[in-house]
Amino acid sequence: MFLEKIFYNNPVKLWLIAVSIFFVGYVVLISARKIVYKKIQRFASTTKTDIDDLVAELIKKIHALVILIIALYTGMRVLEVSDKITRISDIIFIIAMLFQAALWGSGIISFFINRYRKHKIDEDAAGVTTFTALGFILKLILWTVLVLVALDNMGVNITALVAGLGVGGVAVALAVQNILSDLFASLSIVLDKPFVMGDFIIIDNYLGTIEHIGLKTTRIRSLSGEQLIFSNSDLLSSRIRNYKRMQERRVVFGVGVIYQTPKDKLEIIPGMIKEIIESKEQTRFDRAHFKEFGNFSLNFEIVYWIHSPDYNIYMDIQQAINLEIFQKFQENKIEFAYPTQKLFLTPEDWPQAAKTI
Repeated sequence: MFLEKIFYNNPVKLWLIAVSIFFVGYVVLISARKIVYKKIQRFASTTKTDIDDLVAELIKKIHALVILIIALYTGMRVLEVSDKITRISDIIFIIAMLFQAALWGSGIISFFINRYRKHKIDEDAAGVTTFTALGFILKLILWTVLVLVALDNMGVNITALVAGLGVGGVAVALAVQNILSDLFASLSIVLDKPFVMGDFIIIDNYLGTIEHIGLKTTRIRSLSGEQLIFSNSDLLSSRIRNYKRMQERRVVFGVGVIYQTPKDKLEIIPGMIKEIIESKEQTRFDRAHFKEFGNFSLNFEIVYWIHSPDYNIYMDIQQAINLEIFQKFQENKIEFAYPTQKLFLTPEDWPQAAKTI
């Protein structure tokens, strides 16, 4: 009878059962993952707790390859195979479980990091940066431990492996010198905190908000919307201006009036501007002086402080000051200067000038 025929030490009937268990198990597990994930996700959207969101995320992280190995391993249990094949299948199954455990562990770490970042980014950006780096270290430790456990199950001598890595460490370090440079730069950013996530910085001609500080690179969202990516070592070797840490903003601007302005009106301009600035909230007047004789104007320099680093507040105040200066100059018949040229002709030049005109 065909079903009783022996094929690789097992009757065809057992092979059919094994294949059926494999296919049915795979389809059932894949379908169950999809259905349970959707149900929990739908339920999580109606609750305030984050635990159900975490459960949904962990179910989503069940890898299809792991499900495939589980189904294949379960199907093989009905077959009679050699000890060698049994040992190999056990090792593959254990590695798959360790891999899935690593995915779940990384998912849990990422979940709590993102949760902390979401609630604390505005009030504790430095803590978020440190917490993110700590999360990476925990993930690295987790994966390292699980890889060592997997190697141990495969029969690898861990002690000899670590000793071998020590001998080859110098060669590896030379080969990945640039990567190690970025790694140490990343560590320096986390410990020294020249900037943290959410800071607005300027590097050379580039400016934007810190979006992510990674192991090798830092990502910055520019004002025009694109993402700028810098290697950590290049970033730390640059001159960085961190505007998020500005306590107050120093503003310097100039005003030019025409040379025909009388001396008595020139004398009242500094006091007039001082009065305008001091009437505005969140400002501290510093000075206003007749600075220089320009090419086409008499130039005044004004300096004041704004008690806020916010750029929009600065522009609102500066706009109000400019409008009031314009109004005061009109009331006092003071004219703003702009580039002009005067042409002086001698009597000898008049006939030629008349022809030109």
